[in-house]
Amino acid sequence: MIRKIVFYPDPVLRKPAAPITEVTDEVRALAEDMIETMYDAQGVGLAAPQIGISQQLAVVDVSHDEECITYLRVNGEEATLDEICPLVFFNPELEMCGDKEGDTEGCLSFPDLRGDIIRPSEVKATLQTLDGETLVIETDGLFARAIQHETDHLFGKLFIDRMSSARKLAIKRQLKEMQAEYG
Repeated sequence: MIRKIVFYPDPVLRKPAAPITEVTDEVRALAEDMIETMYDAQGVGLAAPQIGISQQLAVVDVSHDEECITYLRVNGEEATLDEICPLVFFNPELEMCGDKEGDTEGCLSFPDLRGDIIRPSEVKATLQTLDGETLVIETDGLFARAIQHETDHLFGKLFIDRMSSARKLAIKRQLKEMQAEYG
């Protein structure tokens, strides 16, 4: 089922989400709905707070572009995006690696807004899966960026928080318009 995506400034986007303590049928159904919603919105990631649910659950799929990364290791073994995506994870712990790089990001909760965001170029993510596994994913490129972006959502941090002061000033009017329209 396609869920309604909440837009900025909905308060759920700023609230740190609750950890998932048990994988239930409800959590599994939510994950399926999130994947369907992400694909319908043509996104590469979606976090539960973006559909109004304050739980630490997220989905990411960048498998449409195998060249968006230079490496991917899952539990120390080489892997491909097709093998891991769509990635459904909860209660993530991230270790940032590599140099910081800027790249353009958007967000499904901010229609028509994009910005250059500086993030570490690589990530080592320890993630829980719906199958009860713990995955350690090491990657770079768009996959690393998407995992970091969705994890930020789970802790109440938005991509606009990572924009430069100059960019924040430039989008001030757009954010006020969003507050008026969706607030």
